Amino acid sequence: MRTLLFKEVNGFFSTLTGYVVIVVFLLLNSLFMWIVPGQFNVLENGYATLDSLFAIAPWVFLFLVPAITMRMISEEKRTGTLDLLYTRPVTELQIILAKFLAAWLLVLISLIPTLIYFWSVSKLGSPPGNMDSGGTWGSYLGLLFLGGIYAAIGIFASSLTGNQIVAFIVAVFLSFLIYLGFDFLSGLAGSGHVVSLISRLGISYHYNSLSRGVIDSRDLCYFAGVMILFIMGTRTVLQSSKW
Repeated sequence: MRTLLFKEVNGFFSTLTGYVVIVVFLLLNSLFMWIVPGQFNVLENGYATLDSLFAIAPWVFLFLVPAITMRMISEEKRTGTLDLLYTRPVTELQIILAKFLAAWLLVLISLIPTLIYFWSVSKLGSPPGNMDSGGTWGSYLGLLFLGGIYAAIGIFASSLTGNQIVAFIVAVFLSFLIYLGFDFLSGLAGSGHVVSLISRLGISYHYNSLSRGVIDSRDLCYFAGVMILFIMGTRTVLQSSKW
């Protein structure tokens, strides 16, 4: 599994894929945070906070992560190399986990350079360093787990088809549905306990909870549970192709 994981990671950086993902992620966030006028511009808002980054990044990842994962299994199925992997001393679950962890690692690598934003905004505070560090680190954790869910969804979508474009569209749709779809449904439900239950099924509820700087085990269990759900779903899809 370790060999396959390194192979996937090396595959990202032996081509332009990994570099393009990181550059596009940083470029889009930088443009909205520092250059483009509007509600996300840090300098215009006058507050020492990274709320803009944590509002924009989920939407950027919504498209970038499926772009990373769309070929991971679909291309293997199309070229027949997936059958070759089955002849190696690795299980289906190990193959899936290696691809998932490689995509998640790329998400982590793309987040690391944004620590420059954290340092810059902290220095711009009055006095310097006057910002909510707890909320910021909680948001970083939430963003990392959100990227993990997107990666798991993307791997699942890639296992459904041999067409990369279809895999990308399915992954974007499912990611959007789980990120905000339950919020829309809770709005239609009216008010009361049912609304709270429906909204808790969506990513945004737990992502916003972590953004407040409170690390709640229920939020972490939710993120882990959704990732496991889609990883096991991917395993089921691959096993069904043998039936």
